[in-house]
Amino acid sequence: MKLVLDAAAYAYLGEDAAIDHEHPLIQQIAADLLHTGGGSDEGFAQAAFEYVRDEIRHSMDAGDSEVTWRASDVLEKRTGLCYAKSHAYVALLRAAGVPAGLCYQRLSMDEGGFALHGLTAVCLDGVWTRQDPRGDRPGVHTEFAPVGEWLAYEVRPAAGEVDYPTVYAAPHPAVLSVLRSWDDCQALCDGHLPAELENP
Repeated sequence: MKLVLDAAAYAYLGEDAAIDHEHPLIQQIAADLLHTGGGSDEGFAQAAFEYVRDEIRHSMDAGDSEVTWRASDVLEKRTGLCYAKSHAYVALLRAAGVPAGLCYQRLSMDEGGFALHGLTAVCLDGVWTRQDPRGDRPGVHTEFAPVGEWLAYEVRPAAGEVDYPTVYAAPHPAVLSVLRSWDDCQALCDGHLPAELENP
């Protein structure tokens, strides 16, 4: 899928309330992962991906009640929904000078209706690819893929699902508003997740 940027290139290295990559914790983790990744951008991007995928619990999968949205909080508390985990991954990438942004999918839910799923887009050698650090569970497995994609979910257009092509420099307001409005993750996930983007 051809990805579309929604901002100038420098914005994908910027900081905001959710992607607070100047935070000391994020800087420290990024520095540690630079050694793990062997010094290359691709090696670092893979090491950071595996760290967020494996070391940060997916809140719903783990039954955690706390709602996190700021990258530093996600990394400190080690829990977050797919959106929050993507915020953390983007922050780590930007802390190491790797351009990164946020993407979304509209997926159908088992109980009916739709919910957005959050992804990360990474720019390596001028090429943007989507990565999905949500975390594995039975039936769901992701890997870092510098070429192609290895995402948690394959979109089914016939079921009304959507792959949004835009790479957002900041979290989409529809996502951030919901995350900041709830303090109980399980209640949030009980039919209150954002269902679509107004401007695909």
